[in-house]
Amino acid sequence: MKSVAILGTGLIGTSIGLALRARHWHAVGWDPDRSIGERALERGGIDELATAAEAACRGPLDLVVFAGPPAAAVEFVSSSEIPWLTIDTAGAKGAITGASNLARFVGTHPMAGREVSGPEAATESLFNGATWVLATDGASPADLDEVESIVASVGARPMRMTAAEHDSAVAAISHLPQMLAASLVGLAAENATAMSLAAGSFRDLTRVAGSDSNLWLDVLAANRADVLAAVAKLQERLGYLAGLLAEDDVATLEAHLDAARETRRSLAARATAVHVALADRPGELAKVGAALSAANADVRDLQLRHAPYGGGGVLTISVRPGDAATLTDAILAVGLVLA
Repeated sequence: MKSVAILGTGLIGTSIGLALRARHWHAVGWDPDRSIGERALERGGIDELATAAEAACRGPLDLVVFAGPPAAAVEFVSSSEIPWLTIDTAGAKGAITGASNLARFVGTHPMAGREVSGPEAATESLFNGATWVLATDGASPADLDEVESIVASVGARPMRMTAAEHDSAVAAISHLPQMLAASLVGLAAENATAMSLAAGSFRDLTRVAGSDSNLWLDVLAANRADVLAAVAKLQERLGYLAGLLAEDDVATLEAHLDAARETRRSLAARATAVHVALADRPGELAKVGAALSAANADVRDLQLRHAPYGGGGVLTISVRPGDAATLTDAILAVGLVLA
């Protein structure tokens, strides 16, 4: 049985624990907030709860996971002397890989998460189909191979790149959208009428504004230079499009909108639909609730299409792609039928 120490048992740490324990790893955990560690233990993300020193130094260990924010990760990798293979999961890599004094360290970033945090939101399937970045800076080929194998074993798609490449990329596709979503919500909140009209497209565009602000403050600060560069590029692009609109240059504006549409269509689906046939009898929705609870699926949308005659119908549950199989199994387990 392989063993892992998980330092930080929130959403990511507990999800890693659930995924590895399902593959017969033994997981010992620690969290600076012991109550969170206890909840991770209850959730099944770890086998036992220990102090930080016990968790990281009890060996031999096959893996140590530091699942904390960038500032804490910098402190950990620069001051620890543990000999075991170690990874972190923070959303900015440059400062962390540059500070590491660990003998065996690979900076990583699983590109998976949810708007809610904490061990209760953790799921074994969180990383299914998700890209998991491995920063090559300072890592040995053997350690990169080993981490790549572990990452792939939990359903993720490992991708190697430098820390600088990672930080520039996530500034554009993750950190900038967080700031943009906050700005859009703030702008709309100044107009009561606008907020009363807000519907699906606005909710989709601003979904990440519901994330934990404390976590984001740390990430944005750790990647400040790349985020500011991305903001400047967005301001320039918005200014250019505003100029086209002001000058009534319809043809050029249309070309930009068309190009954006085609690029967006090229992206992989962000949700997978699970269709459930509901009969016209009491308790059907209660079964759906039980299945959702059992699967702990990341639900993106719910739509109920009523049958043309009588009651019942088809409930379409859109979930994160990695959660579809787990939800399907849970639906069948409670006696419902797929449509």
